Amino acid sequence: MTVSVFTGAINKERLHRRIEELSLIGKIGDTGVCRLALSKEDREAVMLVKSWMEEAGLEAFIDPFGNLIGVLEGANPVAPVLMLGSHIDSQPYGGRFDGVIGVLGALEAVQTMVESGFVPMMNIEVVAFCDEEGCRFNKGLFGVRGMTGKLEDGELARMDKNGVTRGEALRQFGCDPALIDGYEVTADRIGAFLELHIEQGPVLESLEQPIGIVSGISGPVWWTVEMNGFAGHAGSVPMPMRRDALVGAAKVIAALDAIARETPGAPTVGTVGSLSVFPDSRNIIPEKVSFTVDFRDIDLSRRNGLEARLLKKIDEVAAEHGLTYSIREDTKSDPRYCADWIKETLRAEADNMGIAPPELMSGPFHDSLTMSYVCDYGMIFVRCKEGISHNPKEYSSPDDIAHGAELLYLAARRIGGNEGGIEACRR
Repeated sequence: MTVSVFTGAINKERLHRRIEELSLIGKIGDTGVCRLALSKEDREAVMLVKSWMEEAGLEAFIDPFGNLIGVLEGANPVAPVLMLGSHIDSQPYGGRFDGVIGVLGALEAVQTMVESGFVPMMNIEVVAFCDEEGCRFNKGLFGVRGMTGKLEDGELARMDKNGVTRGEALRQFGCDPALIDGYEVTADRIGAFLELHIEQGPVLESLEQPIGIVSGISGPVWWTVEMNGFAGHAGSVPMPMRRDALVGAAKVIAALDAIARETPGAPTVGTVGSLSVFPDSRNIIPEKVSFTVDFRDIDLSRRNGLEARLLKKIDEVAAEHGLTYSIREDTKSDPRYCADWIKETLRAEADNMGIAPPELMSGPFHDSLTMSYVCDYGMIFVRCKEGISHNPKEYSSPDDIAHGAELLYLAARRIGGNEGGIEACRR
């Protein structure tokens, strides 16, 4: 089923106009965006969105982590809040929609509530989280992890490629890192979190569906693997006597690809995206190779099995070629499943819209991944052309985005209108 013409309560034209206006900040080429976290472009974008929040009737502020938060006060302001949002920072060679539709779609949903006279039972907060992408300081989800008390030691000392620390960037942004200590939300302050996001994959387009309901976020494991052999002249060392680190790395990389493809239809993925060779000379046998490993799955037992088999393969390859190796675990997170009651709410409101969104998992992680550790969460995906993302060619149509924002609005209104608050929605 293809749904192309949008009819609903939200203002599609206003939403699309804001997306386009925001895309001018940090614009590269015809459609690309470079808006790195805590940069002057990011600051300009945050202040623009803050002005739109205030225009919509929200009380808006920036917290010590650089998160922009807009608050619509409800009838019971001390009840656990309903939070909506995503991020507006981008990759250095990014598109206009990644994260942005989740922030501006949430703002549009809440502004529609205000304009209709709807007063929620609890506060509703619209958040633009700081530095979801992680490309500037090589550690993402900063704002949401900061807000929820999950930062690691040394995060403010992380440097970008120009030697600017995150702490310095926060100060330049207008935040005071000294206020970070002791600042975090209590576990019971947030009742639920909803995030609208482009799919960043081809599934919805293949199904000819404008939007989908997310079942969960797959659990990523990131390694940095280093394999060490012995350098020698490429022309004089016989093949049986070589300790070629690159041959070993190649066998491991091929094994990762083969293991990830084994189960037909499974969402398992495995990728080596970065590799360096030393001494990197045409006629020297490679002595040291370092490469990244990224594998993910929504099924934890299957992912753990992949991990065990890949470790065994690395050990076998090292023994076969006379290599030593080390593995540094950079990231490891379990799959996190969306709350059943939120998925049921989304399905019910989608039915009221006359559509039946398919359910699909998320391979990429989002701010929702961190939020899942402090509250129930749900996600709505919007179809994107050819599944392209993290690229200036990233595209979602105004109608598809409007369908996603409308479903977000209806679900948030249903949750917000429950007299028993979010706890009653769970029952």
